Amino acid sequence: QVQLVQSGGGLVQAGGSLRLSCAASGNIVSINDMGWYLQAPGKQRELVATITRGGRTNYSDSVKGRFTISRDNAKNTVYLQMNSLKPEDTAVYYCNADLRVPLRPWVPYWGQGTQVTVSS
Repeated sequence: QVQLVQSGGGLVQAGGSLRLSCAASGNIVSINDMGWYLQAPGKQRELVATITRGGRTNYSDSVKGRFTISRDNAKNTVYLQMNSLKPEDTAVYYCNADLRVPLRPWVPYWGQGTQVTVSS
């Protein structure tokens, strides 16, 4: 059984920093793209950042220059370093991974979500 387990998050003042981690475990053959998404109250889930297995990154305009996504392929882990946080970054953050288990096609898996709250 595959699991994506998130850690990090919490409450921080505006201008502060937080680091999120997401570790994939289970009978995994390979992981392709990994990413982070956020969902604010009453809104749809939206992209924050993605990273390919080779390290190519993509960011939403709202976080460019403030957030950094990275991954450790040996640990099946993706990170999100969040700097210069703003109150509008407040949301539940979810990690995502496109991965394969034996005898199955590529499937996206999601972490359990973690609350990030930025106070003004």
